[in-house]
Amino acid sequence: MEWLTGPFEVTFVQRALWGGMLVSAICALAGTWVVLRGMAFLGDAMSHGLLPGVALAALFGGNLLVGALLSAAVMTAGVTALGRTPRLSQDTGIGLLFVGMLSLGVIIVSRSQSFAVDLTGFLFGDVLAVRAQDLVLLGVALLLALAVSFLGHRAFLALAFDSRKAQTLGLRPRLAHAVLLGLLALAIVASFHIVGTLLVLGLLIAPPAAALPWARSVRGVMALAALVGITATFCGLLLSWHLSTAAGATISGLAVSLFFLSHLASGLRHRRRARPLGVLGAATD
Repeated sequence: MEWLTGPFEVTFVQRALWGGMLVSAICALAGTWVVLRGMAFLGDAMSHGLLPGVALAALFGGNLLVGALLSAAVMTAGVTALGRTPRLSQDTGIGLLFVGMLSLGVIIVSRSQSFAVDLTGFLFGDVLAVRAQDLVLLGVALLLALAVSFLGHRAFLALAFDSRKAQTLGLRPRLAHAVLLGLLALAIVASFHIVGTLLVLGLLIAPPAAALPWARSVRGVMALAALVGITATFCGLLLSWHLSTAAGATISGLAVSLFFLSHLASGLRHRRRARPLGVLGAATD
């Protein structure tokens, strides 16, 4: 049992576990809508679009979280504005913003004579460096995400399945889309310190996608996705401790592995259910 509990007796691992659990809950709330609406490319673009704000914050000794939040706000405003341009497809606008923000970030970093900005933590996360104040900020972010998800649930649901019906019901789909982008930005900003921007999709998309075959409602997907994310966090920290691997990458990789295991198990379940029906049909013939 010491192999299982020993790592979590260390204070910084305990903080990493709590941070991962909070981020898993936030990502479950936002990631469910990302999966249902097929917005994976947007999530990837927004996560990489954080680089300019983080680079500026690091260069001037500011708070990286604030810098990431400002970049996320710029990306959200840009995607919303370009989405209203009739002659430009949404994917094209997102791709251009993605490349533009990433290029700006690299330019800012290259202007540093000492190249003192540590991009490793930004790209791959540093979950073991989570501080007590970070947990407080993540707790506030989770409360905000819960409030947005609760108040916007009806509009988000209509938007996910039929935006024209949302307009008919007076749910203001454009405003709902902008708020949903804000929720996505909040999840990405909260997650980048845990798993980094290159791996954020592991916690944002894999747990909801893994939960999708087993849940019967959107709220069920969110709850099960949070459980999958927490499981990946706990097991990832445990394995990284004993195997001396990168914690953020291990967590993200386990989340993706749980997705594949979930869909494999779901496929086997459907095959078992189909067999009796096939035998019954052959018998009646």
